[in-house]
Amino acid sequence: MSLARSTLSPPTGVLRHAALLMSGALILVPFVWMLSLSIKPPGEIFRASFSLWPVHFYGVENYTKALTEVPLPRYMGNGLLVCALILLLQILVCAPCAYALAKLRFPGRDLLFGMVLVGLLLPHQVLSLPLFVLASQLGILNTYAALVFPYVVSPFGIFLFRQFFKTIPDDVVHAARLDGLSELAIVWRIMVPMALPALIAFAIFSVVGHWNDLFWPLIAVRDESLMPPPLGIMAFKSEEAGNDYGPLMAAATLVILPLVIAFLAAQKWFVEGMTGGAVK
Repeated sequence: MSLARSTLSPPTGVLRHAALLMSGALILVPFVWMLSLSIKPPGEIFRASFSLWPVHFYGVENYTKALTEVPLPRYMGNGLLVCALILLLQILVCAPCAYALAKLRFPGRDLLFGMVLVGLLLPHQVLSLPLFVLASQLGILNTYAALVFPYVVSPFGIFLFRQFFKTIPDDVVHAARLDGLSELAIVWRIMVPMALPALIAFAIFSVVGHWNDLFWPLIAVRDESLMPPPLGIMAFKSEEAGNDYGPLMAAATLVILPLVIAFLAAQKWFVEGMTGGAVK
């Protein structure tokens, strides 16, 4: 049996790695093509012949135009502010909720967790109309608050923290209670620091999701000074003069670059955070 297993494992490993490499290549192709278009002059973008590297390098002009034709730094600053506020509020809400579902016993706990799972299944677009009406009644449309408030409660964040908190031994919680810590103090002084990998993984998901969000900002804000990056780069789209694809691709490259750098810097904690709660 062991001989047969050792005989079959190398081809299986080759096939597995080949599948992973092909999947990775398919995922990277749009980004490579975007980067290629961002350094091409307009005349080469729609050329029939295929080439990744342009005949005439036009990257300086495209990236300069991306930074000066529209206030792209302002859009990216808006995105940074909105994502930071959303993440901060999500952690403040999700961590205590997850702790209650993981470590406290009370009537209706399983029902509440079931509602969290239902929330995971619902696309956010389903709630856009009631959220728009609520924002209008609160008078916060076309403000930063309108971009933040729909995402304060994250079912995914509650689920992720809850799964990670369940891996922490109950003895740790009992010892903290014997030391006189309140339940909230246990959450912020013990549970959250121990769940740092899950916190980093959730932060990456949250920031990437809301940095790239176009649907809700398109509904919630009209003022150009409030626009996040995905909505701001639509300024390069023109139905009358045609789309300026070179600067558009340059702006898109600049917008996703911080996310790529952040993920590469935190990928170790990201993987640990996503797999840490899998034992429960």
